[in-house]
Amino acid sequence: MELKDENLINIHNFLPHRKPMLMTDYILELTEEKVITSFEIKPDNIFVLNHEFVESGLIENVAQTCSSILGQSFFQNPDVETKVIGFITNIKKIEIFALPKVGDTIISKASLISQYENICHIFCETFINEKLLIRAEINLFIQELKQ
Repeated sequence: MELKDENLINIHNFLPHRKPMLMTDYILELTEEKVITSFEIKPDNIFVLNHEFVESGLIENVAQTCSSILGQSFFQNPDVETKVIGFITNIKKIEIFALPKVGDTIISKASLISQYENICHIFCETFINEKLLIRAEINLFIQELKQ
């Protein structure tokens, strides 16, 4: 998938995560029920070991990709600082097939299965080109913190 700057959405507008815990770079496509993100594996990433992006990094990438579906409702205005809390409530199923290497750009595709208020069930797969790296079904919770 070729990345064109005019089509990219900065994921900072939809997630509270910041470096070193930000495991997605851009949103390539976003609807109320689907998201596609990209992430370049850099050598200084905290989840890189022996030039590979380890399993916990892939899981964090999946979680951040998935949470941007729900998070978009909290971060619609980048000029207003919004504080949210979010976390994985359940990993229903996870399969890891391969680990990406430093320099690889991974593409994650997530689809909303169901949602009840601030809890959602989401399916996600992550690829390098056509090669499947991880497949997961997770439940997420996200809520705005009242000040």
